[in-house]
Amino acid sequence: MTMNDHPTVKWFNENTKTRSGKSDLLDIEYKIIKEMAMEAGADDCGITNILSPDLKNEKEDILALYPKTRALISLVIKLNRENVQCVSRSVSDLEFLQGFERNNSVGRKLVTLLKAYGVNTLQPSVAFPMDITKWPGKMWAIPHKTVAVAAGMGHLGHNRLIIHPDFGNFILLGTLLIDRNVTKYDSSLDYNPCIKCGLCISVCPVGAIAADGSFSFINCMVHNYRDRMGGFSDWVENIVKSTNVKNYRSRVNDTETVSMWQSLSYGICNKSSYCMAACPAGKDNIGQYLSDRKDYNERVVRPLQNNTETVFVLPDSDAVEYVRKKYPYKKVKIVGSGLRPATVAGFLDSLPLVFQKGKSKGVSATYHFTFTGEEHVEGTVDIRNMELEVKKGHIGQPDISIIADSKTWLGFLAKEKNLFHALLARKIKIKGSPLRMKEFAKCFPL
Repeated sequence: MTMNDHPTVKWFNENTKTRSGKSDLLDIEYKIIKEMAMEAGADDCGITNILSPDLKNEKEDILALYPKTRALISLVIKLNRENVQCVSRSVSDLEFLQGFERNNSVGRKLVTLLKAYGVNTLQPSVAFPMDITKWPGKMWAIPHKTVAVAAGMGHLGHNRLIIHPDFGNFILLGTLLIDRNVTKYDSSLDYNPCIKCGLCISVCPVGAIAADGSFSFINCMVHNYRDRMGGFSDWVENIVKSTNVKNYRSRVNDTETVSMWQSLSYGICNKSSYCMAACPAGKDNIGQYLSDRKDYNERVVRPLQNNTETVFVLPDSDAVEYVRKKYPYKKVKIVGSGLRPATVAGFLDSLPLVFQKGKSKGVSATYHFTFTGEEHVEGTVDIRNMELEVKKGHIGQPDISIIADSKTWLGFLAKEKNLFHALLARKIKIKGSPLRMKEFAKCFPL
């Protein structure tokens, strides 16, 4: 039988409407998508165009993921506020796990409904799984927060969470990419629902959220996400480095071991998420805060602050001093981040994420990096007034220059190669005062 005689091919050739292999490309009605999203179980949704200015920095990656993308649907699922605010993290974690499952399920239902209209849809994961091959870089397929802002679902709050105008930050986000234009698009909100109350600052166990608006990604990640990603890598390395059971227990106590087992067995578990729990923004939540702030503080904020717990921090980081000063009754556990840049370009890109603002006090210097060997990369790092700026190429007059073989430098960062030996072998060369390098190192503990 030839291909033209095959029943499926004959069917295709006999149906002129599908002969092109393409669906009807008429714009789909905005109202229809909104109704289908609600039917699928979403609590809210917004729609934005791939050409939205809010997505200009993400457009290339989105189209690489799904080249047919014309519009994006931001799905919003409400969380049970009472669960998230509960001082027991097991209760809070259950809410997140069920929320992720529900969000993925709602997205899947909407995909089916859109298909009935001839709309092809790509559904990335709400959270995990991610593209782990890109660790420790950009593993997520779609930046749900950025899409949500573009689609009018809220703005980034002081706590770095999207705050919905009605539901506040007690939400989970999902995104669908469709191959059809829509008759109307939502625009970003003209105000930020964040009320700048500072409660997220007051409850963060590691001081990752600062009053001046700065945020320490690494200090947040090391504690809150201890049982996954970098924390998991660090745990495995502790196992490998342990000479026997007694030595392992001196590194990792029984509670930490069982906590890791729970995350592996049942899904992600957080160590705090207090910044979400304490946030009173959004129309659904603001009343309980403004009506009686004293009661709100005693009922929601104080239990989180007073919770006796282990706080995981990097050695010599800003978080160490913060916890010991503000929460002397909490146990400080020094751990590794598990972060090891896979490339020297990734090393430069990671610096803003691991920068310790407090440790940079008094540092005022320009660093020129030149990497050779397997990678040829040049970069400039400026640290002044407790601020960091990383630029491509060599910019300005350096206070110190570092010339390094890229493979050797990555080995040094991974603590697999000795800096002194690398200097003797001329694999790493420093032009300038070594004190500058010591200042640099204390700003970026790993």
